[in-house]
Amino acid sequence: SHTVQNDYESLDVHVGQCFGVLVTANQEPKDYFVVASTRFTKGEVIATGVIRYNNGKGAPSPKLPPPPVGWAWSLNQFRTFRWNLTASAARPNPQGSYKYGSINITRTIKLANTAHKVDGKLRYALNGVSYVEPTTPLKLAEYYNVADKVFKYDNIPDDPPSEITKVTMEPIVLNMTHRNFVEIIFENRETAIQSYHLDGYSFFAVAIETGNWSPEKRKNYNLLDAVSRHTIQVFPKSWAAILLTFDNCGMWNIRSEVWDRRYLGQQLYASVVSPNKSLKDEYNMPDGALVCGVVENMPKPPPPYT
Repeated sequence: SHTVQNDYESLDVHVGQCFGVLVTANQEPKDYFVVASTRFTKGEVIATGVIRYNNGKGAPSPKLPPPPVGWAWSLNQFRTFRWNLTASAARPNPQGSYKYGSINITRTIKLANTAHKVDGKLRYALNGVSYVEPTTPLKLAEYYNVADKVFKYDNIPDDPPSEITKVTMEPIVLNMTHRNFVEIIFENRETAIQSYHLDGYSFFAVAIETGNWSPEKRKNYNLLDAVSRHTIQVFPKSWAAILLTFDNCGMWNIRSEVWDRRYLGQQLYASVVSPNKSLKDEYNMPDGALVCGVVENMPKPPPPYT
């Protein structure tokens, strides 16, 4: 149970990956149940908690709502999420405008997830490549100008083939142009729900639909009031589209939020380098930073950013 100090509190909680909790207690001050139920699982498990107000008047209602069944409910719920453009508040400001629907897309990247056996062991992949960690950290190799000894940029295609029959294992790094406005399509070719997270950014989740993505699907995008977020779900045999400006320099992880999938290769990195070598865009590596791998015995390069 949880005691709330005010009678207008709003609580938004995520519990694990199979539970979701959303409570808005803008009602009369009394006790209220919080109900969490499993989603996308074979069995159904329900847990309850109680929110108690200091000035509450009465016990919670014993009648609990039935849990939503199936992922169609969640898909419809996603379509109801809208940004309140009439509210007076700060908003994301890509390329000088929060009107993201009017910005030209400069690159489209489609990421298709698959599962395969490699040498008899299960691996998860994006566009036919399963990510493995190099012995030299990616950003360290880039800072020392020896990236070519550690990884290859853009080693997966922006548009994967319709059939992915085999998987290779190597680091995956996308070379992103600073401040380009990019469209990323997450295509789920499997029967399990997927969830993807992007470090370092928020993006506009403009569409989630069943089936296969094609350029014609852009007519269904929400180009007005999509919610800015950093994680998006992709339902079985479905796709999700996001739009964002890569204006935050660094080496940023795009990964599955399903832990075993991330650990077994369903992730990659996006490299965004400052073209002006400006400290306004990125800091230099700290003087006391530890080094390893191929750069361990190399002289430290002069600071690239001024």
